[in-house]
Parts: sequence; C-alpha cells; structure tokens
Amino acid sequence: MLNEIKEISIKDGAYPKILKKIKNSPKILYAKGKILPEENCFAVVGTRLCSSYGKQVALEIAGDLAEAGLTIVSGLAPGIDTFSHQAALESGGRTIAVLGTGLDEKSIYPQTNLKLAEKIIESGGCLISEYPPGTCGSKFTFPQRNRIISGLSLGVLVIEAKQKSGALITAEWAKKQGRKVFAVPGPIHSSNSKGCHYLIKQGAWLAENANDILKELNLGLSEPSSDRQVTGETLEENLILNSLKEEGLYIDKIIEKTKLPPQKVVSCLVILEIKGKIRNLGNNIYAINTR
Repeated sequence: MLNEIKEISIKDGAYPKILKKIKNSPKILYAKGKILPEENCFAVVGTRLCSSYGKQVALEIAGDLAEAGLTIVSGLAPGIDTFSHQAALESGGRTIAVLGTGLDEKSIYPQTNLKLAEKIIESGGCLISEYPPGTCGSKFTFPQRNRIISGLSLGVLVIEAKQKSGALITAEWAKKQGRKVFAVPGPIHSSNSKGCHYLIKQGAWLAENANDILKELNLGLSEPSSDRQVTGETLEENLILNSLKEEGLYIDKIIEKTKLPPQKVVSCLVILEIKGKIRNLGNNIYAINTR
C-alpha cells in the first residue's frame, strides 16, 4: 500500500545509493510512497515567507527541471518548498518531500500541506524521514533533515533566503557533501536576497533558469525552451501581457499600467488564466506563465 510507512535499512537494496555515500547517513529511513534506489534528484529550497517573485521563480525553474527528467527534492515547508513540489506535480514529474517529523498524519508539518503530501504519494513520489512515526518537529530535527535533502540530490538551488535561513543550512550540507550549489539572485534591497547573494559571493553558481542548472549538471537531459513567447488574442490581452513582461504585478498596478477599465482588466485576467497564459500568484498578483 502506498500510504503504508515502510522502514528501510541502509543495508536494504531500496535505500537510495547516493544517500549512502554521505557522512552520517541515516541508518534507517521511513518512507511513504515509491522510493527508488537510483534516480537523478535535485533539491530546490528557500524561505517560508517568499515574495511573489520567489514563488514565480520556484514554479518556473522547478517545473522545468522536473519536465527535463529530474526528481525535485524539497522539505514540504510553506513557501518555496511548497511551490517547488507543486511545480513538479504540475509538470507531471516526480517529487520527494523530506520531513523533519514522523510520517504519520498527525506528525506531518505543516498540517496545511497534508493534501499536498497525499498528491506527492499518489503521483508516484514519496515522503521520507529518518524519524519514526509519532515524532514531532523541533529546532533540532529540521536542520538535521536538511542533510538528507542535499544528500539525496546532485545539487541544491536556493531561491530567496535570509542570511540566517534553513535553506543556507541545506546549502552548507551540500558543500560538505560535494554537491553543487546554485542560487537565484534577487533585488539588492530585499532581505530575502541576502542569503542567495552571500552564496553567490562564496562561489555558488548563479541560476536564472533551469538551463543554467542543466548545463552545469551535464546529464544529457533535454533542456526546456526558455524563450516561449506568450501573446494574447486581443489588444487588451496583449496590453496586459506586456505589462507583466518584467515581473508579476498586483491587479491595481496592471490597471494603472494598461490604462484599461478595471472591469475589462478583471475579465481579461480571468480569460488569460483559463488559457494558461498567466497564473495567479495569490493576493491578486498575476504573472506570465512561461511554461
């Protein structure tokens, strides 16, 4: 049964081979869903309190990496982790959530992501933890699980992180494990950019898109097209799409930039979202869907 919690010893053939190679690899793993001993995994992590920019980047890059054939690994936390898992699922790819709690329903954190956890399992992915059922999360368990996120992966991408951040702990584990570290740059005045810029200064690869990562990994995977042109079918749709070329915008800003009547903007946004040309990032902030 997919929803049964399996106990996997490091001596078991199902134990991920890449994880065996790190120092202090867990002697026992608990898994829910489909666990594979060999696959190409890549971690995408970041702040829980992400901006619309961070959300858009996570959806684009994690989605493209999953489409290229990588299994997306993250921590099921709110923010960047959540959007990375969602992007993989939307792309029809595989994703793994590494938890700092037990895998039983009552222990999973955050409880708001229980449905996402179910979708991950149903889609052929899995939940992994080194902690037995009934274990609640703590200040110790979450940083410790980060070594598993990086240990399972060929590399780690950090999207938005403050200077003191769990994502930077994951990046530090990755360096110790000989994994490649990537970071997405952001606005210089944003506290969410500080961690990523620090990593870049320390030698992390700067990543603007999935192709930057795929080229560096050199796995021979097909690179997704990053130059998809999104055009509308009416003058009003094109005005709105043009206003979103640089960044996601709040609906009031779209009205201001296009100078269209508010009701017209609202109706066009609904149509563009249905057509899959834009996506609602939440709180009435819209961005072009480049995938």
